[in-house]
Amino acid sequence: MKSKNTLFTATLSSHRLKAAVLTSLITLPIAQSVLADEIVEQIELGLELYQEEDYGGAITELEFALNDIRKLLSDRIAETFPEPPEGWSAGDAESSGGGAAIMMGGTTMLERQYRENDGSGQLKASIMIDNPMVQSMAAMFNNPALLAAQPNIERVRMGRESAIVKWEANRSRAEVTMLLDSRILIQVQNLESKDVVVELIRSWDIGAVREQATR
Repeated sequence: MKSKNTLFTATLSSHRLKAAVLTSLITLPIAQSVLADEIVEQIELGLELYQEEDYGGAITELEFALNDIRKLLSDRIAETFPEPPEGWSAGDAESSGGGAAIMMGGTTMLERQYRENDGSGQLKASIMIDNPMVQSMAAMFNNPALLAAQPNIERVRMGRESAIVKWEANRSRAEVTMLLDSRILIQVQNLESKDVVVELIRSWDIGAVREQATR
């Protein structure tokens, strides 16, 4: 039989967790309120199952809640993508690869397609957070000698940040890449002009990316 102190501690922890979750969800946009309500219900049921020592059921409910929270986080990161340049239009930011935007382990991969309204120009903007590929890029970003040895690459300052611009004239292909905090990789690719890719990445809301990607 559980002691009164154990039950009191479990109940107190339950109330504290509910309060923390509700506080974090209260600022969500109205369009996300239904999903937010489901998350709260899942967490509450998970806590009830935990207190009843149904640990398997508790894990299931809390995993559903975590997946939905990841979906909310993905939506917020998608909102940081830049608006189309003048004369361009863009679709919604979507998961790259067709799977869940945030995979197991918290990896985020999103991309957005841009098209020139009166021409054939195309842009693809993408963001990866906490992906193993990001870690491998960090070594090149932090090694000037390695960067200098790469053909058709130049470093461009963007405020306090820097980006790597790669231009392949024979393929009319431009690519600009920015690494933030050694875990956030932002990239824009274009098939015609390097000026357009640099302009688009300069307009990305970097502060919002960092805010939403905070661990």
